[in-house]
Amino acid sequence: MVKLKTRSLWFLAAFLFLSTVPTVAEVVKKVSDCDQFLLEKTPPELPDILKGGKIQDQNRYKPICQTYDNERRFLTLYDTRNKIPVISAYQYKGEKEPGRPKDRWMIEPQLENEADKNKNMADEEKGKTYDHQAMDTDYTTSTQYNRGHLFPSIHASTKSDKTSTLTLTNIVPQEVTFNRETWSNMEKCIRCLMDHNCKSDGFVVVGQQPSPNNFLHNRVNIPSTLWSAFCCYNPKSKKWISAAHWGNNVDQSDNLPIKTLGELHQQLNNAQVFDKQCPLTKSVTDKMIKACPKICRSD
Repeated sequence: MVKLKTRSLWFLAAFLFLSTVPTVAEVVKKVSDCDQFLLEKTPPELPDILKGGKIQDQNRYKPICQTYDNERRFLTLYDTRNKIPVISAYQYKGEKEPGRPKDRWMIEPQLENEADKNKNMADEEKGKTYDHQAMDTDYTTSTQYNRGHLFPSIHASTKSDKTSTLTLTNIVPQEVTFNRETWSNMEKCIRCLMDHNCKSDGFVVVGQQPSPNNFLHNRVNIPSTLWSAFCCYNPKSKKWISAAHWGNNVDQSDNLPIKTLGELHQQLNNAQVFDKQCPLTKSVTDKMIKACPKICRSD
């Protein structure tokens, strides 16, 4: 009898605990529902897409609070028509567990069914066609383009963080040489600059500009341009620093020059990536760049 009562109490305690755990969906309603990955919790201003924190076409663009192993890892705004992310935004905390994760390309279940209670990214179901996002087969048969991360695994901190970047909702078709050489060196350059100059977290936003009519297998848009920007506080200079890169998604191997945030805003048709404390003019000095040789290039 005592054992039965004890067991009942355990079940009651478990029920009460689970009833207090928030079950927030991964595909969220607003960007502000996942703003912990944005500097000052301020979303970018992207013409015709995101204005004043409001998504202009909520049927097409879906904010995803990228969740892996029941933990939110980064933010993505996803274009369900072009089947590629518009942006991914994240905090750079330094690499605590080095190494590349094993390939495990996942999808977002709630893009297909908003009522799906699984808030984690998941493996594809064999034989199923996904209408609102890219599939692994979209990439496996291409030799000119491969899977290009917006949030790269080398910017992720732990092994689980790195694995979370392997969702196809964080991927665009990227020209092979551009991805493996030019863009890879740019990612290493940003990591080096933030490691040397940021007091704590650096904030990064990476995005793309879609092509008007270039598609992979008539399903997945092949972006014409990729871009990246970071902003952080430098305790040595006691100032905020920022920098940006962008490059055409074509066969190229040269390092991309470091640009200013203001120049990127012009490239993106008067967009605004970060809050106002991030400088629009040059703030990454030549001395900072020299500390990251071979991967960082002055304009």
